[in-house]
Amino acid sequence: MGKLEGKVALITGAARGQGRSHAVHLASEGADIIAVDFCQTMFGVGYESATPDDLATTRAEVEKLGGRIVAIQGDVRDLHQMESAVQEGLAMFDRLDIVVANAGVCTMNRLWEITPEQWNDTIATNLTGVWHTLRASIPSIIEGGRGGSIIITSSTGGTKGLPFLGHYVASKHAVVGLMRTLANEVAEYSIRVNTIHPTSVDTPMGHDPEMERFIQLLPSLGAVVRSGNALPVQQVEPADISQAVLWLSGPESRYVTGATIAIDAGFCVK
Repeated sequence: MGKLEGKVALITGAARGQGRSHAVHLASEGADIIAVDFCQTMFGVGYESATPDDLATTRAEVEKLGGRIVAIQGDVRDLHQMESAVQEGLAMFDRLDIVVANAGVCTMNRLWEITPEQWNDTIATNLTGVWHTLRASIPSIIEGGRGGSIIITSSTGGTKGLPFLGHYVASKHAVVGLMRTLANEVAEYSIRVNTIHPTSVDTPMGHDPEMERFIQLLPSLGAVVRSGNALPVQQVEPADISQAVLWLSGPESRYVTGATIAIDAGFCVK
């Protein structure tokens, strides 16, 4: 019996990277998975977008563990799509216990040169998309009457300013405010709410080719990118973040709520 046996977890941005890793790790402990991802090109993003094949790979990896999963193409920017995804998951599993609001995008520009499209897509995905995910899922967790855990992916950019990432940083600070408010609102239902704050992670977003162009504009940015962590690593692995998600999903963290959990190799203390 895994520590999440009988639980159901909704994970956004689940087609690859951190989201896929979260799905696999939670499934390895017995959770059923509702995996949601846009799986279409996000124009203006410097790295390749996830694809339907990526989402199919997530499904295959969970099923290889013997886990149950429903994989859904859905856009967190669209409340109706998120509500439909939750209902499809409930039709399959009849409960919801864990939400990992992980979907996010990252583009780069100087604050006064951020395009309206970059601003709107970033805020719509990283902030409004989190709110859509929460709004669509919380009533079902409350109705279940068993408590639950909500984990929101923020960033080191949710605790400090980072150059060329003003819109991203704004969105990642904002979800901390959502978390702190929600933690108070749902505590009476024994639902816990926390944010996680990764440093650069070895995913497609973590290898954005746009970064090199901006290092040319601000050479000191190279030092932040390549040696910004206190520990002697440039990036952490998706599995490192998933271990924190697993802990926050399980009974060992039953009294942890309203917390900002850094998995940042010391980035924010350097």
